[in-house]
Amino acid sequence: MLMMRLSKIGKKGEAKYRVVVTEKRSRRDGRPVEILGWYQKQEGNKEQKKVNMDRVKYWLSHGALPSPTVKKILEV
Repeated sequence: MLMMRLSKIGKKGEAKYRVVVTEKRSRRDGRPVEILGWYQKQEGNKEQKKVNMDRVKYWLSHGALPSPTVKKILEV
């Protein structure tokens, strides 16, 4: 089963995450099927993100399930 979730990149204290499609049972930072974009939370309530929504729609139509965190990121 495929899942859309976050994969951590960046250095300690400055976390940045990739939004990826991966097998549900694989490791958090394992090899993804596809990288859809990135997300970074900054101080306060600020956040930056860049996600390819066309590919997100494609994977959703093919049965990939978003994690709760990814679901929140995509709704905003």
